[in-house]
Amino acid sequence: MLAVLAPGQGAQKPGFLTPWLDIAGVDARLRWWSTLSGVDLRYLGTDADAEEIKDTAKTQPLLVAAALLTAEQLRMDDVAVVAGHSVGELAAAALSGALTTDAAVTLAGVRGREMAAACAATPTGMTAVLGGVPEQVLARLAELGLDAANVNGAGQIVAAGPVPALAALEADPPQRARVKRLPVAGAFHTRFMAPAEEALCSHAADLVPSDPRQPLLSNADGAVVTDGAEFLRRLIAQVSRPVRWDECMNGLAAAGVTAVLELPPAGTLVGLVKRNMKGTATLALNTPEDLDAAVELIHEHSGAD
Repeated sequence: MLAVLAPGQGAQKPGFLTPWLDIAGVDARLRWWSTLSGVDLRYLGTDADAEEIKDTAKTQPLLVAAALLTAEQLRMDDVAVVAGHSVGELAAAALSGALTTDAAVTLAGVRGREMAAACAATPTGMTAVLGGVPEQVLARLAELGLDAANVNGAGQIVAAGPVPALAALEADPPQRARVKRLPVAGAFHTRFMAPAEEALCSHAADLVPSDPRQPLLSNADGAVVTDGAEFLRRLIAQVSRPVRWDECMNGLAAAGVTAVLELPPAGTLVGLVKRNMKGTATLALNTPEDLDAAVELIHEHSGAD
């Protein structure tokens, strides 16, 4: 059984969409989605530098568009399970048919702009805590008034909150843990994103989601959501609630997933799967040269028990 995963913010790399422009229709697709999202996706995916694609308002629609345009080169009907990390959930929703691709890219543009605005209101950020004893890590975060915004498995918890508290965490981390400040604009998936959640709720009032065609996992708890309206509610609430990617991987294992394909810009989620789901076949799809291997993986694992 095959799962397709869509990565979240932080996975982007300068120029990662450049080789995909040689495929017929990709350039036109990016130009149309640029109109819908309000940002120049073609430029951002090809010529923009690392600093520019760190901008939340630009990165989020870029990542959703990248996942969707590359998935269009594959037979997604043969995919058994879909999931996405953070903003990648929007791409996953479209891959499953819960949202149209146009609606997902448009919503990603709104999400990015509103989360960027929320970041500007208070100086906040995110720091990855790698290793350590989970209970001790969570206790240290609570002591500093920080939130566990992402619980990613493989001994990785992402702390989020005010910049001074993150500095204190980095100066005195939990025992046997390493810390690394992340290149993001603010405390995503925490109470600081409440204004963005309100704005998304207003925008999504006009959307009419469909029930997913394939099992669609939720970042909230790793559960399979079969109702499109319920998944949309979860998507909106997700911006101010933790990402439980550890539970998503538990959900993949419980579903009997034997192989994982990560859409561009790929690598992060495949790495987590390798450490948490031993023996699972994985493929990071990053360029058109990887498509043959992706098609072979889909064929080998479609319908597998």
